[in-house]
Amino acid sequence: MRTQVAIVGAGPAGLLLSHLLRIQGIDCVVVEMRSREYCENRVRAGVLEQGTVDTLNEAGLGERMRNEGLVHHGIELLFDRRRHRIDMSKLTGGRAITVYGQHEVVRDLIAAADTHHHKLYFDVTDVSLHDVKTDHPSVRYTHDGVEHTIECDYVAGCDGFHGISRQAIPADVLRTYERVYPYAWLGILADAAPSCDELVYAHHERGFALFSMRSPTVTRLYLQCQPDENLDAWSDDRIWNELETRFENDVGWKPTRGKITQKSVTPMRSFVTEPMQYGRLFLAGDAAHIVPPTGAKGMNLAVADVRMLSRALAARYNESRDDLLDRYSADCLERVWRAEHFSYFMTNMLHPSFDDTPFVNRLKMSELKYVSSSEAAARALAENYVGLPFAPEPRVLGKAA
Repeated sequence: MRTQVAIVGAGPAGLLLSHLLRIQGIDCVVVEMRSREYCENRVRAGVLEQGTVDTLNEAGLGERMRNEGLVHHGIELLFDRRRHRIDMSKLTGGRAITVYGQHEVVRDLIAAADTHHHKLYFDVTDVSLHDVKTDHPSVRYTHDGVEHTIECDYVAGCDGFHGISRQAIPADVLRTYERVYPYAWLGILADAAPSCDELVYAHHERGFALFSMRSPTVTRLYLQCQPDENLDAWSDDRIWNELETRFENDVGWKPTRGKITQKSVTPMRSFVTEPMQYGRLFLAGDAAHIVPPTGAKGMNLAVADVRMLSRALAARYNESRDDLLDRYSADCLERVWRAEHFSYFMTNMLHPSFDDTPFVNRLKMSELKYVSSSEAAARALAENYVGLPFAPEPRVLGKAA
């Protein structure tokens, strides 16, 4: 099989890249080791930055998001039993976030891929990358018991933190930076109508808590816990009681209880790979970087990566320009490190540290008070949370076919 770009991974990064390339008239093939059902139903984050929303709309992929997504113009910080609202839209010239589950984005992307007859193969095995340092790279895989080879010009590694793409970069070239946090999140999905219109980030002496939602009938909530937390020790009643304790406030607000349909523990880490390119291989999304979920940046960074990569490839094929491809890693990493810092800032500020001195925890409280009382500090938080605007590009994405 011959194509221009081989994409490894059918998560948000790989699927969106395939659509952006189609719009630019660039041929591609997507291979994914998981099943279609797994990809469409894996529940992950659901906060979309303004730039992510704009990208999906520009690509003609945002109809259901516009109809079902929940637009939020602010967030709340809860500490000292008081709620403090950050008016993000007022502080950022009207920018906002949209709550729309990552799995819903993936479903939309796969449905559009079906409509446009994308070459998309699920349930593949034995995926391997070859000759990525040359001008004739290839991807080998097995599908339905038959071995295949994709000959291509470029390879996009969009197969996540545990994928094979990053491993194709030699160890003496690859640099990694990592921080593993001493806590995790116990997350639940509940069949309960959200009792607040915006996300609530709570700092409590017993630990952090987050109130979020997935739809007008489904609430998403998180509790700070230990990385090795035993889920069996958390009954539904214990979870709800702990949530109510950590969300305690002076006006009596609390999350609405409902049937818990999912429980999971999410570890917290920051991770960055440099460079994000090697020869004809380009990494995007979780294959290159991980952020703790506190800053809501994971999928948004993946979208930013493939937006940049698609434009770089379009410049190569449509204008015979290599400059955008040559600086892909450097350009992406500017945004990645900004998002890493913001995610670290939010995580550090909102999570009490039980193994730190009282001095450190008092500093966290001071930071919360400053952010909620200073317009300048609140604006910095809001600008980063809704997502910094994309740098002007010489070309637009184009119109969806």
